[in-house]
Amino acid sequence: MPHLIMDYSADHLGRDRIARLMEDIAVTAAATGVMNAADIKVRARGFDDYLVAGQRDSFVHLVVFMLAGRTPEQKEALSIALRRTLVEHCPDITSLSVDIRDMDPVAYKKRLKA
Repeated sequence: MPHLIMDYSADHLGRDRIARLMEDIAVTAAATGVMNAADIKVRARGFDDYLVAGQRDSFVHLVVFMLAGRTPEQKEALSIALRRTLVEHCPDITSLSVDIRDMDPVAYKKRLKA
């Protein structure tokens, strides 16, 4: 169920770097034990038009959506681990950030086609 959605400055990161980063983000998230590898979904969206603090500085922003129920300590450990992976892959990027979001398990609905 966890959705990891990465927004990034497209003119600073090519598709080859993003593909490897997406794979390593999934591995990192699973390694924390906060989520199961088989449940992780990773998506990336490159932006051509953006400003960071009023300038055209490079960025990667990762949002993790999970069903509520993890402890603050688990969410912090996940955030730190994911940020570390971003730093390893993107030492040249100006702004790297991670945001962990809880989803309401009552309101979340999905359908899987068999």
